[in-house]
Amino acid sequence: MRVGFFQFTPVFGEVSHNLDKVVDTLDQADAELIVLPELCASGYQFVSQQEVITLSESVPNGPTTQRLIDLAKRRRMVIVAGLPERAGAACYNSAVVVGPSGFIGCYRKTHLFFEETLFFTPGDTGFQVWDIGPAKIGVMICFDWYYPEAARTLALKGAEIICHPSNLVLPDCPDSMPVRCRENRVFAVTSNRTGSEARGGKDQLTFIGNSEVVAPRGAILHRAPRDQEELCVVEIDPADARNKALTPYNDLLRDRRESLYR
Repeated sequence: MRVGFFQFTPVFGEVSHNLDKVVDTLDQADAELIVLPELCASGYQFVSQQEVITLSESVPNGPTTQRLIDLAKRRRMVIVAGLPERAGAACYNSAVVVGPSGFIGCYRKTHLFFEETLFFTPGDTGFQVWDIGPAKIGVMICFDWYYPEAARTLALKGAEIICHPSNLVLPDCPDSMPVRCRENRVFAVTSNRTGSEARGGKDQLTFIGNSEVVAPRGAILHRAPRDQEELCVVEIDPADARNKALTPYNDLLRDRRESLYR
């Protein structure tokens, strides 16, 4: 199975421009699954609630999701992409999953980071897994990685690949995702962005790049540079994530003792 990411620098508020870049790039990709960054259509550093409302879209009928559906159908690939979602009076930091058959699902970020807590409602979808044919995939967004329960919940629900749209500014994640993969025996595709944003007199946020694909035993199959845009596609075998045996006597998930974890 060919999976990967597109690491790039969105321009804040320029949704059409950002989607043009995504479409132009993915039209050249030979892949079955591509993960895009968190909030990749809108940009990240909001300065007011009104900006969030203006740039948020309905899912699945909003223009970003519809354009990604068109791309996924044309290229016969599954795409996971971050965007600001509006549902009623609430705005969520979300990721949509679309594929050749159309809209597949939406995940709303559980653990909001920094000033996201000022503008977004904490997600209410829970951690979900979708069977896309060659593999079962789950989604977590950026700061969710900091909570081991997120990846473990996805593994328990059968995810073989964790899709991880991100806008990472803290340095720890790239070297920590191999641990998340090893402790759950799953693949992970972290798609981060590059560049920086400093809007409305706020301190500059510099995004660390280093998007990566990690294998179930913690091997980094590919890691992007910190400061360059990159489309990456690698070949994986999802079956490698189905074997949870650690030794002839130990199984990663079967041996859990949930009654003692409280």
